[in-house]
Amino acid sequence: MTKASFQRYVRKAHRYLGVLLGIQFLFWTIGGLYFSWTKIEEVRGENLRKKESLVQPQELTISLADVLPTLQADSISKLSVSHVLGEAHYQVTYFQQGFEKITLIHAATGAIRKPLTESEAVEVAKQSFLQPATVSSVAYITKTNGHHEYREKPLPAYAVTFSHPSNTTVYVSAELGTVQSYRNNTWRIFDFLWMLHIMDFENRDNINNWLLRAFSTFGLITLLSGFTLYFITSRKIIFTK
Repeated sequence: MTKASFQRYVRKAHRYLGVLLGIQFLFWTIGGLYFSWTKIEEVRGENLRKKESLVQPQELTISLADVLPTLQADSISKLSVSHVLGEAHYQVTYFQQGFEKITLIHAATGAIRKPLTESEAVEVAKQSFLQPATVSSVAYITKTNGHHEYREKPLPAYAVTFSHPSNTTVYVSAELGTVQSYRNNTWRIFDFLWMLHIMDFENRDNINNWLLRAFSTFGLITLLSGFTLYFITSRKIIFTK
């Protein structure tokens, strides 16, 4: 193969790959700039969220071992304590006949608490919000359909949206009785750019998808073809016919 024909093949490959990958490279660059210039605390909504009060030992007046038998649990997968509307509760995640369940147990009385009502969930969201704001809407969700920003979190849950410049939605688990996540406009831009960045347009979390692998491979080929063009067109490098 002559130098001229080799240059022609490399130049064509570089040009076509550049057109194909140019838009995605632009998305990667814009996303990288946004990620690096945006504080992660603002993305997570921590700047608008009050710090949760810790449960004190004296609030746990009922032994959990005394009330667990009433759950008839086959096994326990998670156990924690938290305040629900100002009162300490045990959060018990367990399996019963192959089904995972979540139960709140009052740490002072041992009574099993029912899932939050809508008004209680709104109050939990208000208590967690750092700035004064009114509630613009409340939605009860049992599936993440239509609420893709609430992913891999306990369901059912309440989506409490505030009339605030950040357009913050606070997601409260009905069964756990606590805030699970804050979602605001900063997070939504971040999430959209992250979706474009990893090229997972369905779940937005899978960085091992084949589309990303393919474009990354083509991107590497484009770079290598560019370096190759530089060397084969350099006057200091001699190619024989």
